[in-house]
Amino acid sequence: MVDVVSPADRSRMMAGIKGKNSQPELLVRRLLFASGYRFRLHRRDLPGTPDIVMPGRKVAIFVHGCFWHQHQGCRYAKMPSTRPDFWKAKLETNVERDRRSVEKLHALGWRVLCVWECSTRDAKIAAGLQAAMSSWIEGCDQLGEIGAPSRS
Repeated sequence: MVDVVSPADRSRMMAGIKGKNSQPELLVRRLLFASGYRFRLHRRDLPGTPDIVMPGRKVAIFVHGCFWHQHQGCRYAKMPSTRPDFWKAKLETNVERDRRSVEKLHALGWRVLCVWECSTRDAKIAAGLQAAMSSWIEGCDQLGEIGAPSRS
């Protein structure tokens, strides 16, 4: 399949995708703040530079884009049809880096939650996100994920 935009335009579009302060991340931060949680952002001294950190609770939260971090079973984690070898290698590297970061944080005694972008996209699903995050934070699970339910 041929890309519908020029390589220069595609490059410009991809370069404009944010790594920090994305819409899903801002929503998650607003919901956490509204629930009374206080946190730090993008702690570079921790493995993987978590998006949100609650040092007193030793909780690290990553807000992952479903495409960039290849959310299993998610409709937004579709492999591009142009340059599939490039994208497969790149996205697999992202997933492996995520796995290593979570392992390192866990080894340091941190609890790690991954909030997937798909859980912020749909208003019905996002409505339960605040309660789901609070429940996990107040619980004792070491690792957690919050995403939209898979479509059958």
